[in-house]
Amino acid sequence: MFPALKNCLVVKHGALNYVDILSRYSAISINKAYSTKSNPGSQNIVFIDGVRTPFLQSGTQYKNLLAYDLARHSLVSLQKKVGFPKEIIDYIVYGTVMQEVRTSNIGREAALAAGYSEHTPAHTVTMACISSNQAITTGMGLIACGVYDAIIAGGVEFMSDVPIRHSRRMRSLMLQANKAKTLANKLTLLTSIRPSYFMPDLPAVAEFSTGETMGHSGDRLAAAFGVTRKEQDDYALRSHTLAARAQQQGLLSDVMPYKVPNVDQVVDRDNGIRVSTEEQLAKLKPAFVKPYGTVTAANASFLTDGASAALIMSEEKALRLGLKPKAYLRTFTYVSQDPVDQLLLGPSYAIPKVLDKSKLGLKDIGVWEIHEAFAGQICANLKALDSDLFAQKFLNRSSKVGIPDLNKWNAWGGSLSIGHPFAATGVRLATHTANRLIKEDQQFGLIAACAAGGQGVGMLMERYPDAKHYVLLSRLFLFFSSLMLEVPRFDKNKEQEEQKRD
Repeated sequence: MFPALKNCLVVKHGALNYVDILSRYSAISINKAYSTKSNPGSQNIVFIDGVRTPFLQSGTQYKNLLAYDLARHSLVSLQKKVGFPKEIIDYIVYGTVMQEVRTSNIGREAALAAGYSEHTPAHTVTMACISSNQAITTGMGLIACGVYDAIIAGGVEFMSDVPIRHSRRMRSLMLQANKAKTLANKLTLLTSIRPSYFMPDLPAVAEFSTGETMGHSGDRLAAAFGVTRKEQDDYALRSHTLAARAQQQGLLSDVMPYKVPNVDQVVDRDNGIRVSTEEQLAKLKPAFVKPYGTVTAANASFLTDGASAALIMSEEKALRLGLKPKAYLRTFTYVSQDPVDQLLLGPSYAIPKVLDKSKLGLKDIGVWEIHEAFAGQICANLKALDSDLFAQKFLNRSSKVGIPDLNKWNAWGGSLSIGHPFAATGVRLATHTANRLIKEDQQFGLIAACAAGGQGVGMLMERYPDAKHYVLLSRLFLFFSSLMLEVPRFDKNKEQEEQKRD
């Protein structure tokens, strides 16, 4: 693997081969040249805070819920953590990919259930894995235009119960039967049913335009850039090791405990973080391109249930209300490219665009939060950024962008380990960026992600002056939240029944 990755990606026997997180940032100087207002005459937009449910592997503790339940919890938790009056929220933008028909505008339904004002409009957006990025930037646009001052952006995904439809022929038959006016007409339709009609129409994580699954595309991309199986396994191991460390140290303070109905234990942490060994990872068989592929279940992100929400505001409104922002939301860009051969290269296109728009260089970025769809996708993007040929042929640049400082790259783990509920990941990336900027004493953070359809996003955040990340207070908040969730409710009828039995 190229030299810059050797010290940052290889993990052996559970210990990282680079210096401790606390000491590695001590020598970094912060560039203060960037003004507090990126454009004269424009108002600053600030990121107050973000929260999320624990991200769980699909089919586990959340399996009997609805996406609506997780979305509601994220909105309730955001208000409790920040402590703002619900009436100040002007608008809500919420993302989702796999829609539940009954709650198609899930942003509105979840907001009503969470107790927000019925006079607060809400709409739902979808842009694959960058849906909640789209929610954030839609909110930024509404604030920049002066339409609103306080907006909640979020996203939810629920892969434990995806919509499975009847076959097209069966659906057509059922619609006809619904319109049939006589019993004879209905019986005639009934006799036309064939066994093949009962085959369900299963959803597929595949590109509609190409018919190819993202896993196959990831395998081809890794092969095209010469990414080896070991490089992918090493990166996956790095992600899980860093996430486990962050979880143990209480750094994942965006996680809000959730008391799931009919589940005894309060869910208070992500359950997909697993630190394996190199030998264990090497034994796994290819998941998509068999038998010679390099993408496995361990070096790919897993199907995840989860929701997230964040409060963004005009700086003026935030200060007037006495709220303490964590970061400025500075600029963003969306990109799209060939969905066949460059499906997962969104970061390689978005990163240089954001840097150019901001007039910043790689060395100015103190925090990188990049979505990890596959380890091979991350490694391929890093190689693309470090390629003169790629820059000249596809980016219209004379020379390569370069490789970011990987000591600052996804230092608390990423989607491979924390989990990837499609429409919730964007807010998770933004919240981790804001928290890491403060914790690691950095000025600028850059977010980038790929998405289905060959699309991608890049966003720049800047630490807010004097912003603080209270790890101890966050731990206390989570502790008392867990206690409150575990307090049994008083059931008068139940007590009366017990007294009668006695």
